[in-house]
Amino acid sequence: MPDSFIVLPRTPKRIGIAADHEGYKLKEQLTKMLHEDTYEVIDFGDHQLNSEDDYPDFVVPLGRAVANAEVDRGIAICGSGVGACIAANKVAGVRACMIHEEFSARQGVEDDDMNVICIGSRVLDQTTAWELVTIFLASRFSGAERHCRRLAKVTVLENTPLK
Repeated sequence: MPDSFIVLPRTPKRIGIAADHEGYKLKEQLTKMLHEDTYEVIDFGDHQLNSEDDYPDFVVPLGRAVANAEVDRGIAICGSGVGACIAANKVAGVRACMIHEEFSARQGVEDDDMNVICIGSRVLDQTTAWELVTIFLASRFSGAERHCRRLAKVTVLENTPLK
């Protein structure tokens, strides 16, 4: 298995979280719930409600922390989840996906080694967001040869300059 694909032997405990103004309230709610569930949470911001902030300012540092294994997994939140997902996936080593249903929250980790979940605060209520986050955090990459082979191809793509 390539070094960049690590099967976590335990539940991830150090979780990074980031949100812009649209996701700020949900980020605060999820952070509280993660703490109550004994996770260590690293908050990449925004640290106050600011209608002028921009999701890349918080999501990119979160993505870098995930890629550098400073946190086990990441949660990125904006209004739709789309912008956060686009920004997160610009960081090499991040495998982020916008998730709004249970199957993909689990399968994205098991098959694709997803390490950042992106959610939309305007799309999901707090209860559903928490359910998806808990599924994401409980899931493990299978390490199956076919999945490792596919991920290795993705790694080559992200490390190949455009022509």
